[in-house]
Amino acid sequence: MSSSTHRKRRPSREGSQTVLAVLVVMAIAGAVLFVAHRGGSSPKTSPSAAGHAAARTSKAAEADLEARSRMLVSRSLVDRVKRVAAAQDPNPDNPLRHRPWGVYKGALEPTWGPYASASGETKVLLGRIALTPKARWFTGRSSAGAVGAQVRDYIAASQAGNPRTLVQMALFGMRPWEARACHRLPSGSEQANYRAWIDQVARAIGDRTHAAVILQPDGPFAACAPHGSQLPSELINYAARTLSALRHTAVYIDAGAADWPADPGQGGAAAAVRFLIPDGIKYARGIALDSTHYSATADEVERAAEIVTLLQSEGIAGKKAVINTTNNGHPFVFGTYHGGDPDNATVCGSLAQAGTCVALGLPPTADVSNPKWGLPAATNELAAKYVDGYMWFGRPWLYRQATPYQMSRALELARVWHWG
Repeated sequence: MSSSTHRKRRPSREGSQTVLAVLVVMAIAGAVLFVAHRGGSSPKTSPSAAGHAAARTSKAAEADLEARSRMLVSRSLVDRVKRVAAAQDPNPDNPLRHRPWGVYKGALEPTWGPYASASGETKVLLGRIALTPKARWFTGRSSAGAVGAQVRDYIAASQAGNPRTLVQMALFGMRPWEARACHRLPSGSEQANYRAWIDQVARAIGDRTHAAVILQPDGPFAACAPHGSQLPSELINYAARTLSALRHTAVYIDAGAADWPADPGQGGAAAAVRFLIPDGIKYARGIALDSTHYSATADEVERAAEIVTLLQSEGIAGKKAVINTTNNGHPFVFGTYHGGDPDNATVCGSLAQAGTCVALGLPPTADVSNPKWGLPAATNELAAKYVDGYMWFGRPWLYRQATPYQMSRALELARVWHWG
């Protein structure tokens, strides 16, 4: 990032409060002056009965006019306050704010069953994960015929009767994907199945559900298709267009992590932009970062700012990011892991542990610039502008972040969680 980006500063909360106070004083003063003016110019009453009646009529009219004036002043004040607040908020239309985040309690979530059947200290520890808002992964293992019903059930259970509740999910329906995507392209039947699968998910979400959708975790694999084919990106593009057309659905296309595509070596943020554009980023709300890696939140915020800035230079403006914080409580670069398989990184015995290990990070929140998270001030300023939320869409409590659920990993992760 250029140093000029870091020098941009948001107006302070104290400055915002001062402006609002000035507006309030101006509005009240205006109302007082209007009332004084009306009172000073009112006609003198006549001693006659007709004069008294006329005076009463005049006073009633003045009272009505004063009431209307106060209403206009009040409306004007509200409008001006809204305009000032919008001007000082770098992300005023964040769809993740000002609503509860749902917690799914059911069989589709692998952390729920063990928590529900546990007791004592084990239940307390498992609850730190099971009761935290997070995204359920819907994968290609669910057929196009079954996924719609699963998504509807998931939404209903997550919202628990409150339609304002935000529902989170990750869609991982592409076949082939990950390393297999580097060796062959989706067949004709796989392409048709993916589109049908996405159509069913879209119908299940509908226009009433407030949803945050992480689209195709491990997104950089779209760039390794054989012979430079963009077929995987074309399918992701179809999903981005279809889901983003839903009224209350915010789609975030996976863009890798701060260390993937690596910089240098793999092209960094510019390489991410090269696959995000054919992926259909112009339709989506923005990007998702760090879904399966362990990079520090501050690094992810900077990568988000880089990608969004590069997209803007390509004529695609206004994009935002969400960052996974399940995996990065003890951050490290994926390629530097010591001890075997980084997808199944050893769980940290403490946050002070030396070396590479995995720990839960910041709790899910849309309050990304709050100083209480302990991030650098420059990171908070960038996050306020470019990041919609810190979310939990990783799954370090699963074997190789995929399957099956491992009770021992979940307990170890929960035991040392700083924010639990």
